Amino acid sequence: MRKWLWIMILSSTLVLSGCGYNTLQSTDEQIKASWAEVLNQYKRRADLVPNLVNVVKGFAAQEKEVLLGVTNARSRVGGIQATPELINDPEAFSKFQSAQGELSSALSRLLVVAENYPELKSDANFRDLQAQLEGTENRITVARNRYIKAVQEYNIVVRSFPTNLTAMAFGFQTKPSFTVENEQEISTAPKVDFNLQESPGK
Repeated sequence: MRKWLWIMILSSTLVLSGCGYNTLQSTDEQIKASWAEVLNQYKRRADLVPNLVNVVKGFAAQEKEVLLGVTNARSRVGGIQATPELINDPEAFSKFQSAQGELSSALSRLLVVAENYPELKSDANFRDLQAQLEGTENRITVARNRYIKAVQEYNIVVRSFPTNLTAMAFGFQTKPSFTVENEQEISTAPKVDFNLQESPGK
């Protein structure tokens, strides 16, 4: 009896591995690891925002709209619970992506404004924070690309035959990823025409 039990276990193991169960598990774990790194880099960026806003405020307090835009965008990002389960919910993922895109745009506007204040640009604290932000943005891009690749590999397994049968049997579903449209939007600095703006009190 025990012999037959071992044969059944061995057969089940071979069937599962042959149908992609192990591949589904490994690619799913890779997504989780990649997602954790994405969140880590986004958090690093969010942590830089208050200091950056305070430094800019010290030299360009009149740019209230831009400063408020960055603060509000960071608040919206912080209001989203970026849990591991978020990557299984396309709607929640889309909201997260949109909020991060808004913060990217707001930060771009802030840096464009800084170009109009030579004293701010030459401030050591600002230069240090700007360098940290640029480094973080680069790490975000790398982490996001790794996540996109991990999701792509996983989704191929989930959709391909015969592994799609295993995926359906064990509840594995495709996961959302960052969209190309969003990538282009948040990588383009918004245009600011200073000639059309008048600072209060001037």
